[in-house]
Parts: sequence; structure tokens; C-alpha cells
Amino acid sequence: MSANPQLAPPADATEKRKHSMSRMQKLLFFLTAWLICLMPFLFWWNTWFGRHLSDRQLTEYLTDAKKPRHVQQALVQVGERITTHEVTATQWYPDLVRLAADPVEEVRNTDAWVMGQDASGAGFHEALLKMLTDSSPMVRGNAALSLVRFGDASGRPQIVALLQPAHIISPESGHIVDADKPGTAIHQGGLVAKIATAAGSAQGPQTIEIRSPIPGRIRSIAGAGANIAVGAEVAVVDPATEQVWEALRALYLVGQSDDLPAIRPYERETPDVSNDVRRQAVETEKAIRERTQR
Repeated sequence: MSANPQLAPPADATEKRKHSMSRMQKLLFFLTAWLICLMPFLFWWNTWFGRHLSDRQLTEYLTDAKKPRHVQQALVQVGERITTHEVTATQWYPDLVRLAADPVEEVRNTDAWVMGQDASGAGFHEALLKMLTDSSPMVRGNAALSLVRFGDASGRPQIVALLQPAHIISPESGHIVDADKPGTAIHQGGLVAKIATAAGSAQGPQTIEIRSPIPGRIRSIAGAGANIAVGAEVAVVDPATEQVWEALRALYLVGQSDDLPAIRPYERETPDVSNDVRRQAVETEKAIRERTQR
């Protein structure tokens, strides 16, 4: 007697059950997808400087030596409170003075800018004067710009230096194994090139990363495969537009005739100079000439 075809499931239905996901598998799939979406959000949330911090969090973040990003975030928000004239901001002024000697360059850089927001801040003037000898050109420059708000032109040479390109030299002899291209925009501390040192170097063969001390754009750079001697120039980086604009604004107030050779290249109509920067350069030279004549 033949089997009743009604009792056997269709072949396509059996195949469908084999390939369908169980409820637990679906749950694990959606949980994994949710975590994939959540992780970037949590990273952004923890590093976004715009996230509002309470007074307690500001105090905690300013003393969080293990997380420089927390210190920077707190500094930015203290600066915002200063600019909106919130009297509560003064409670963190001793922290701002203390952080002027922080071992992390980015923290000192942000701190120098924040202290410039209040020329009446106790200890700010003295701390900024000390920062004019900082090892970082950006910290020196920010301290000099902030001192202008105090009516102090002591940092004028550091401000003029902000207009100059950075000439990056090699700390060791070797050859270029990787390098960016001319015209590439780069941030402060960004990787410019890698050098494989010679076998006879003091520490033996190794790969050295060459980074830019300033934000800006690469003007020239040694190409991959080029041999490089210790002390030789690896790259030249032109300063970023915002940095140039801030320096020109400061020199409008404290600049002298000796500074004009550094200002005039920004008066030219070239693709590398924005109209805002060019106009500011022209106005800065005009202000210096009028001040000199008086």
C-alpha cells in the first residue's frame, strides 16, 4: 500500500525550516547589531567636548590625570563659563594655574587658551608668562595670544612664529619608508613620514615616526625611498588658516615694523591664502604703520 502523500511535509517546507533562524539566534543577531551601533555612540559620547558637565564632574575631570581628554573637556567648559561671565567659574581658577605645568601638551595648549578668557584671573598672567618658554610651539603661541588680552606684548616673537612654516628635521639617519604627499592637510601631532634608521645608529635599526608640531598643510616633503641624514629637513608644513588669522589679529594690536616681512606673504592673492586672512594681513600692516608713525 502506497504512503499517503498528505502525511509527508513538502520538500520546500523542510528546506525552509532547516535554514530559518531560531528565536535565540534572532535575539543574538539583533543584540550584536545593537552593540555594533552602540559602541561608536559611547565612544563619541565620552569624547565629545559639548556634553554638559556638572560642577562635580568638572572638578573630577580637571584632576583626572589618567585621561587627558577628560581634562581638556573640562577646560573647554570652564572656558565657556568664563566667556558667559558665570561667577562659578572662579572656583576652578587654581586648577587652571596648576595645569599650566601639566605633562600633556594638549592639556597645556587648551589651558593657555582658557586662561586668556579672563585677564583678571588670579595667577593667570604669571602662569602664561612661564608658558612662553614651553617646549611646544603651539603652547608658546597660545600663551602669547592670551597675554595680548592682558595688554602684555611679551609674547610678540612667539606670535610672529605662528606665521612661519614648521621645518621638520630628522632626528636620525636612514631612509624614508612612508610619507604623506605635498598639499595634505595635517593636524598637530599628525604623522608626516616614517624613517627606517641605519643599522649603525645608536639604538640599532628601528622605524621612527615623524610628526608635525603644528596643524596645517604639507608644503614639501622627502619622498618614500629617499635617504635622509640626521638633522636634514624631512618636511615643511605651512600653518593652518585659523592659526594665521589669530596671529594676525594679535599683531594688529601689538605688532611692530620688524614683523612686516612675516605678515606680507599673507597679503598676496594666492589659492593658499583665504580672503579673510588676506584682508586681516592688510589691516594688520596698516595698523602697524600707523602705530609706528605715531
